Amino acid sequence: MRRAHVALFASLTLGVSALTACGSDSLEGSDSGGGGETTSAAEVEVDDAVAELVPEDIKSKGTLNIGSDASYAPNEFLGDDGKTVEGMDVELFDAAAAKMGLKTKWSNASFDSLILGVSSDKYDVAVSSFTINDERKKQVNMISYFDAGTQWVTAKGNPGKVDPKDPCGATVGVQKGTVQFDELEELNKKCDDKIKLVVEQEQSKVTASLVSGKTEAMAADSPISLYAVKQQGEELEALGDIYDSAPYGIVIPKDQEEFGEAIAAAFESMKEDGTYEQILKDWGNESGGIDEFAVNP
Repeated sequence: MRRAHVALFASLTLGVSALTACGSDSLEGSDSGGGGETTSAAEVEVDDAVAELVPEDIKSKGTLNIGSDASYAPNEFLGDDGKTVEGMDVELFDAAAAKMGLKTKWSNASFDSLILGVSSDKYDVAVSSFTINDERKKQVNMISYFDAGTQWVTAKGNPGKVDPKDPCGATVGVQKGTVQFDELEELNKKCDDKIKLVVEQEQSKVTASLVSGKTEAMAADSPISLYAVKQQGEELEALGDIYDSAPYGIVIPKDQEEFGEAIAAAFESMKEDGTYEQILKDWGNESGGIDEFAVNP
């Protein structure tokens, strides 16, 4: 949902550039303790070589203020207490921060406010399933850490006979402000039999609409779609293949490229000692792991 644009038809080129994605109505700040019985940053040792790369102004803070839209399970979501930001992205970045000798404080905010929040120094970092694209790189630095594609989901057995390659005429759920929303809106201009879009503010409501039969299918980022199928396998199934994978990026201010190199080095250190793969495994997302971490790839 927070990805760069893709083509839904092989013959159709879409000139859509996604700048926003999921939004959350709950804006409470929180400290994160991670995602349950999974890898904890407390288990991660400081890498002295990585810590030396951290700029002095960042190092002196000690604790990074991180913005995230916690409505995007399993990547980022609110825990059972309704305040703590948890998820795969949280554990990955908490571990990277630990490698740099830093702590983290997570705040839940609407997705479309996060890049501005970083640019205005409200947050030191934003971690929220941001797809790296040229428009975003004009505003901020982005450090690659994971790959995701689009995955469609339907009710068990696909009773509506939805074809992800030709969804014209189908009733499709999608989250407001996401790349899938933009793409489906653009695609609808080409459909004689229009796609009936059911647009929700939060992904959880998109999934609920599909389970209830309000929609025939939904489209979202692969980790989110596959998590929904895993959680509700009796009602839902993946439809078609994941397509057009693109990297997610950690977001930091445009003038903090040196800090970006430290973050990339932290992920490289996690890759070397197995922490990176273990966290992805904990969340069932090993397939999205990458081998190289870069600033503005």
